[in-house]
Amino acid sequence: MLACVGRLWMSAAPAFALFLVAPAPLHAEEAAARIDLTQHPVGYLALLIFFVAYGFVAVEEVIQLRKSKPVMLAAGLIWALLGVVYAANGQSAALEAAAKHVILDYGELMLFLVVAITYVNTMQERRVFAALRARLISMRLSYRQLFWLVGGLAFVFGPIIDNLTTALVMGAVVVAIGVANYQFIVMGCIIIVVAANAGGVISPFGDITSLMVWQKGKLEFLEFFHLFLPALVNFLVPAALMHFGVPRGMPEPSTEIRRLKPGASVVIGLFAATIATAVSFKTFFSLPPALGMMLGLGYLQMYSYILQRIGRRRDDQDMAFDSFREIRRLEWDTLLFFFGVIFAVAGLGVVGYLAQLSDFLYGSLGPTAANIAIGVLGAAFDNIPLMFAVLTMDPDMSSGQWMLITLSTGVGGSLVSIGTAAGVALMGLLRNHYTFLNHLRWAWAIGLGYVASVVAHLWINAELM
Repeated sequence: MLACVGRLWMSAAPAFALFLVAPAPLHAEEAAARIDLTQHPVGYLALLIFFVAYGFVAVEEVIQLRKSKPVMLAAGLIWALLGVVYAANGQSAALEAAAKHVILDYGELMLFLVVAITYVNTMQERRVFAALRARLISMRLSYRQLFWLVGGLAFVFGPIIDNLTTALVMGAVVVAIGVANYQFIVMGCIIIVVAANAGGVISPFGDITSLMVWQKGKLEFLEFFHLFLPALVNFLVPAALMHFGVPRGMPEPSTEIRRLKPGASVVIGLFAATIATAVSFKTFFSLPPALGMMLGLGYLQMYSYILQRIGRRRDDQDMAFDSFREIRRLEWDTLLFFFGVIFAVAGLGVVGYLAQLSDFLYGSLGPTAANIAIGVLGAAFDNIPLMFAVLTMDPDMSSGQWMLITLSTGVGGSLVSIGTAAGVALMGLLRNHYTFLNHLRWAWAIGLGYVASVVAHLWINAELM
């Protein structure tokens, strides 16, 4: 059997090598240049691998296959194909440099997210979100008042604790409040996704796409605040239209009491200090904000040590907490999904497809039309690969145009439930209430909000365009 395999390989090897080697020979002056594989079989195969993997991501809830697995496999296969081609053409050094650049981008993003998620996990462990939920339940408000309240809170929390975490926290609040009212839960979940995504574009901490733009230096921290009014419009327009679909009446009163654990307020303060540190590192020292976030993680680590010592002395189990336990609770499926997406899209960039796409979008259509169209595409495709593709293309745009693509990719995904991580996560949490079709019924209102927010940006920030 092994002999047969060996003979088969020996006969197929020359053809396989011809398949992998780029069609045109390289000249000495092209030694550092990348190889154009857009019309090469390897390029077509890489594109096929990417779309097949993304198809598995789209049906994650149906087949119960974690989204990180197919994209990680796709990323590895794409770069393996590129590695063989570049090695066959003596250009391994050029490909290595490209790979290291992508590793640097992902490393900064991952470290930033590890710290941010650890803080959110710690606040959850200190009962910060449980206390908020208990407070809202105890308020004697109507369903329509609560609809506006949870939407407003999602808009406020989105820029601070990111849109995904906001959607999960506020989704749990809606379920607790409207336990016996199906329609309120549906409407509440839809407005939470819309509001969290809208609020997320206001700061680099609100959405992965915003964070990417900030870390790449396309917008300064304070420039994101130019998007406040357009983002607010994106929330208010669909909320006003959906208001009349929210049931009348008032939920049953609740006596649930949740007290904060010791140190909760200090953890919140340390999180604010960590954000300020990250901003300072980038603004004043021109250092990666991930370094500032890691310093902020040091704040939390030292404080957890202090609380543990005090808790042991007082024999108070509620006081002590283990910061490493909160790190272990990170959502690694999401972090590895980002790895797979970033490397797969970067691989297609090395092939040359992103340069072609950039020429078409930003050359033929122009930046304004291209940025608006990319935002709409976010409804069908996740906004993260779209934003990474734009950053990889690196079109020459004004700050106003970078604000527009940040706005459009951030809120465009709200058109359907699978357009952003916030919607997908909430679908998993509330399978029987928040569904694809329930969200789609209000896509027209969300679409009007998208158009209104884009028009608001083009008008309010006209001088920046």
